[in-house]
Amino acid sequence: MFLLSNIFTDPERMDQLVSIAQTSLYPMIEGAIQYTIPLTLISFVLGLILAVLTALARLSSIRIFQIIARVYVSIIRGTPLLVQLFIIFYGLPNLGVTISPFISAIIGFSLSVGAYASEIIRAAILSIPKGQWEAGYSIGMSYTQALKRIVLPQAARVSVPPLSNTFISLLKDTSLASLILVTELFRKAQEIAAKNYEFLLLYMEAAALYWILCTILSFIQGSLEDRLNRYVAK
Repeated sequence: MFLLSNIFTDPERMDQLVSIAQTSLYPMIEGAIQYTIPLTLISFVLGLILAVLTALARLSSIRIFQIIARVYVSIIRGTPLLVQLFIIFYGLPNLGVTISPFISAIIGFSLSVGAYASEIIRAAILSIPKGQWEAGYSIGMSYTQALKRIVLPQAARVSVPPLSNTFISLLKDTSLASLILVTELFRKAQEIAAKNYEFLLLYMEAAALYWILCTILSFIQGSLEDRLNRYVAK
């Protein structure tokens, strides 16, 4: 409290902090635009594709597909995301496989989203009543047609809220990419703080930017849910 009161009673110190906050804002926004947001979008799209395939493999009647999907989900859920990123970026070069920091981050985050989101999608598919499948079969649809035209659209509506939460969590998790040298938003804050030692100010500024981005995504999530619920009987 004493230090905090000193800041407000010392105009020179206050001006210095304001100047640092202003000059550091642009590099952090640049890091968000160049890396944080693209990393989030690309990883989520790839992870979502992987999640659908994994969920269908889990629901498949083919035993080997079920086993592969179970092992994949178990490994990803059972190990920390940071460890997975380190294995991909720092570990694979020992096998002669060197991947750039950004691509390593995309691989790590996509695998993570794929595993967690696959359980959401699997639960959403299972929540669709069997009568919906039977209705599709009764008009001559195959399994694939019933899945694509009847079940998946309904499952998509059910899975939007949890998948949106996964997307928002992914945005925050991208800060871990700073540890494998991706110069995203938080990495920029670390680099600037290392020069002027204003760790509290700069990390709070980075936190505020993450909060703003997550708030925007929350509004988009709400709008999307309202749009998908337009034709649902209440």
